[in-house]
Amino acid sequence: MQALLFLLSLFLFKVEKPADPSTFRFAIVSDTHIGGTPTAGEDLQRVVADINADPNLAFAIFTGDITELGWDVELTEAYAILNQLKKPWYVIPGNHDTKWSESGNNSFRQIFGYERFHFEYGGYAFIGCSSGPNMRMAPGLVPAEDVVWLDSIITHLPENQPVLFFNHYPLDPGLGNWYKVIDILKRADTRAAFCGHGHANKAFSAEGIPSAMCRSSLRAKADTGAYNIITVTADTLFLAERKPFGKTTRVWHNIPLGVRNYLADTTQYPRPDYEANSLYPNAQLVWRLQDACDIGAGIAVAGDWAVYANTCGDVKSVFAHTGEPRWRFSTRGKIYSTPAITVGRVVVASADSTIYCLEMETGALLWAVKTGKAIVASPVIADGTVYIGSSEGVFRALSLQDGAVQWEYKGVQAFVETRPAVDPERVYFGDWGTYFYALNRKDGSLAWKWNNGSANRMYSPAAVYPVLSDGKVFIVAPDRIATALDARTGRQVWRTEQKIGRESLGLSEDGRTLYVKSMTDTLYAIAATGTSLKIQWKSHCHYGYDIAPSPMVEHAGMLYIPTDKGAVIALDVSIQQVKWAHKVSNALVNNVVPLGGGEVLGTTMDGLLFLIGNR
Repeated sequence: MQALLFLLSLFLFKVEKPADPSTFRFAIVSDTHIGGTPTAGEDLQRVVADINADPNLAFAIFTGDITELGWDVELTEAYAILNQLKKPWYVIPGNHDTKWSESGNNSFRQIFGYERFHFEYGGYAFIGCSSGPNMRMAPGLVPAEDVVWLDSIITHLPENQPVLFFNHYPLDPGLGNWYKVIDILKRADTRAAFCGHGHANKAFSAEGIPSAMCRSSLRAKADTGAYNIITVTADTLFLAERKPFGKTTRVWHNIPLGVRNYLADTTQYPRPDYEANSLYPNAQLVWRLQDACDIGAGIAVAGDWAVYANTCGDVKSVFAHTGEPRWRFSTRGKIYSTPAITVGRVVVASADSTIYCLEMETGALLWAVKTGKAIVASPVIADGTVYIGSSEGVFRALSLQDGAVQWEYKGVQAFVETRPAVDPERVYFGDWGTYFYALNRKDGSLAWKWNNGSANRMYSPAAVYPVLSDGKVFIVAPDRIATALDARTGRQVWRTEQKIGRESLGLSEDGRTLYVKSMTDTLYAIAATGTSLKIQWKSHCHYGYDIAPSPMVEHAGMLYIPTDKGAVIALDVSIQQVKWAHKVSNALVNNVVPLGGGEVLGTTMDGLLFLIGNR
């Protein structure tokens, strides 16, 4: 597999040679954020024109956050501008291109042709890859498949070929698997690593690897934006900021070449902390299974059948209690949809614009419904009907039996990411166009829709799994305010004044308590009954700063809390104290499913399936 990836990479880009092999120049442009500000496109066009006007620039590299939200219209505009370049250019996605992607990160690959690059110039290997987070709010994460690819490239490089590495995130703990990337790069003659993300020029060291963050092309409060010109000489790499059609400022940083100081570096750098596992020895891994790709969705369980999907487009089934593989079904797009299981059937959607229904025991295809755009939402099955949103402004009700459309609501403002909530009368969900909807289950007509008062798309109540209880629907959005709405009318019942949550909710087994996970180590228990806000208790759960949108679930008096750094926490709700915590990875934990007997099944964004048992 690694050999195949390496061979494919050789054909991805043409190998070029500079006229003067001892000195050459190229441009680094970052954080263009097309669609984010009214002048973003103009700023990028000026940069492109300036690069075209400089005959001494060999090529340009764009280090992520090409767009504001990764929407197709933004990606198309960005490509149209970049395609005006009259010299080679290379691009990788950033977190803004992937976290809010209506296409499940498929459109970036389709429009630009790739998500990572490897080419040679002036004797150097130029390598760039994705950094996530993909679809789920979490720290950055180089996808599992990109880590495999990078390892293959480094393994097959010619001996002593110098490397320049490019990523959107800095190689530090803000990137969940920074240490894996650094360890791979240190096996090669890595001279420097470049990134964006911070919008400013900054020099730093990535565990001994000389590194530089490069500024955004946006003008911000200035008259125009800018970018960086990199000059590579026989012994030094120079970085200088360039204002289009203005002056190139003085060199703000230089990196000596030819000396790999990190080879002699004996510093013990920080690595992910698994101390919680020794603090709670009663919680142990029963089994773990590493997938070859990221897992951007949760796992579904029926009896001993467990089904999950990955970003390589595969739907897979395993034995829930052993992890032993059962079957695999492949689609043509990345999958960020948590499967739904009922009466021997599995329903899941793919970013290939298709909703699939599979036979649970064999994985055989029973029916497929093609839609007009990618789907990253998760389905719910109720009373023989599948309810699911899409990225084309449509929410559907399909027959579980044959996929026949029962009704369609075509008034959704933006793409749907969430799993809807369903009661006997209505279905509830949010979108990334700032709205929350209630549709009549009978015919799909709009019962009501609600907006939190913000026009900022990033504050949309779109990632939260809505919770229903006592005639109310509960949500929390990135504005960090929890809200209770009357399920019948959409009237606001209460809304927290303090910012206590983000996108993660849970409900007690008796339906009387709403759980809200804050971003600052505190869990809030709020009365789900009544017409006024009442905080029943709060508990410090020791998960630290956390932005995971993954839902919480209570089972047998234990509340299971997934975190964004690979840990699952079990809180005894009767005493409001942590019973155990176990860290399985350093990446986002998706949903967790209690199996009974203290066992919890789950997945992580970096492709891990796991079962934790409590002795």
